Amino acid sequence: MRGWEMIALPLLLGVTCEAAAGLAEVSMGRFTETKLNLSSPVEFVLRNIPSNVSFILFQVHSQYANVTLSFDKTPDINDSVTGSDLGLLTALHTNQSLCTWYLETTSPDPVLTSTISIPLADKDPIPGACNLEFSLDIDPNVYLEYNLYATVIVFAPANLGYARDATPPACDVQTGPESRWRLQYDIYQYFLPENNLNDSVLMAHMQKMTMVSQIVANGFKLATVTSNDRTTMSFSSVPGQGVIYNVVVRDPVLNTSAAYVPVHTYACSFSSAMDNCSTLGQVSTKVFFTFCAVFGLFICFFGHRYLKIDFFSMGFIIFGFFTFILLTTFTPLNYDARLALTAVTGVIGGLLLVGFWWRFGCIYLCVLLVGLVLGFLVAAIVFFTPIGDYATFRNDSIYWLTFTCISLLVPVCLLPVPKLLNILSCSVVGSYAVILAIDSYLYTSLSYITLNVLKRALNRDFSTAYSSVPFQKNDFIIIAVWVILVLAGATTQIYRERERPVFPPTPYVIWKRDRDRRITNILDPSYHTPPLKDRIRASLARFRSFFCKRPSLGERTPLLL
Repeated sequence: MRGWEMIALPLLLGVTCEAAAGLAEVSMGRFTETKLNLSSPVEFVLRNIPSNVSFILFQVHSQYANVTLSFDKTPDINDSVTGSDLGLLTALHTNQSLCTWYLETTSPDPVLTSTISIPLADKDPIPGACNLEFSLDIDPNVYLEYNLYATVIVFAPANLGYARDATPPACDVQTGPESRWRLQYDIYQYFLPENNLNDSVLMAHMQKMTMVSQIVANGFKLATVTSNDRTTMSFSSVPGQGVIYNVVVRDPVLNTSAAYVPVHTYACSFSSAMDNCSTLGQVSTKVFFTFCAVFGLFICFFGHRYLKIDFFSMGFIIFGFFTFILLTTFTPLNYDARLALTAVTGVIGGLLLVGFWWRFGCIYLCVLLVGLVLGFLVAAIVFFTPIGDYATFRNDSIYWLTFTCISLLVPVCLLPVPKLLNILSCSVVGSYAVILAIDSYLYTSLSYITLNVLKRALNRDFSTAYSSVPFQKNDFIIIAVWVILVLAGATTQIYRERERPVFPPTPYVIWKRDRDRRITNILDPSYHTPPLKDRIRASLARFRSFFCKRPSLGERTPLLL
């Protein structure tokens, strides 16, 4: 396999050809782009196959339209496959030097496809040769399914390689030198450029995940599974972000390897009338997070000075977060209804926290709640790193216990200095609200810091998913903006509040103190102020005496002097 890759790699540099009159000549290791029409199926022919090649893996890729690849002109369920990323493995016979495949589509619009044929020698492992689940006898395809939470890939086990017309090794023999159970499978992931849905970009990057040497050079290896493990893997769904997955099967005894057919997804639909890949991000989401960003930016720079707004915002976050989880778990409401109820409950929660501070003035308890929001965000950041993909944290009990400890550790350590804890919470949490608003308009992976925690809370199966997300140009720019906002907000508040009290007295305490002072201090002028009812009567009497005054009978003015 490696010798053939060295011959084929120079041909991968963007060389394409167009199918003419329903016939396309292909070469090994060379990508061919074809415009496929509903009315004209295409026949692909590979000639002059060397005698030391035992198998040919023929692959077809399209962006989202389904195509059907078959060995015969009339597709049959046992010799054809349908999808957007698919392949067929042809076992060559003695003296065979020509292969033919047929490709068609049911899409009324022209479909851009990219095809390639890859040779396999008799020592290379055969992808999908021990298939027991799917319809093909030898199935080298990687099957993918996704939902809002996770993307799952499944593939058939491989077998050891063998020469043309030789008897293949038995798939169920688990011992001996000719056992396929020695094979190992490496799972690779490759992210496409962010916020790019162009089909030509997909085809160009698909070439980097087709042959073994390029997969190892460009892909990110997530895991290695053995033949005793399940041939399935879960990943966190990232709607709108293109990602390619592939599997490399290795034979550690012969030091050979082969690649399955790569599969890609955007975790969204291109054909939906609403909220498809091109229109991700609902209007309600943008409005919600825009308002959150306004409050977040304010508390980032002025939260400690205006404690009512600070406590209201943190109460909104706490109550809103738990409300959204409960509504999603126990009600069938749609997304917009859940978001509206979350906003209403958040407002009520914010008012309750402000009312608690106004009435009781228990500043340490209020600041502890504020610090818990900061601790939650710090814990989410920790699990957003590769630490979150450790096998230990696949266990929900260990995950949530560790998450809770980190969330509590942050406010408990800083609670002796409540002013600093409040300022840091305002700066970090407020600036992150701005980042979430940016994400609703411009794609960034930083929203998955908290979104992955939310997915874990809502979906039990998410614990088995790898939560890796792309870090590209946009993400580094947004991280720089976030750091600048945190530093600027914290520095501004610390400077402005350096000579002010740690926390001002609550309004209720001030009102009660003034009331007691007026009652007990007779020297206070307000103590001698008549009641409101007496003051109103006196004002009315002065009004009547001024406008209704008549001369008395004792006053006479002579007519003549």
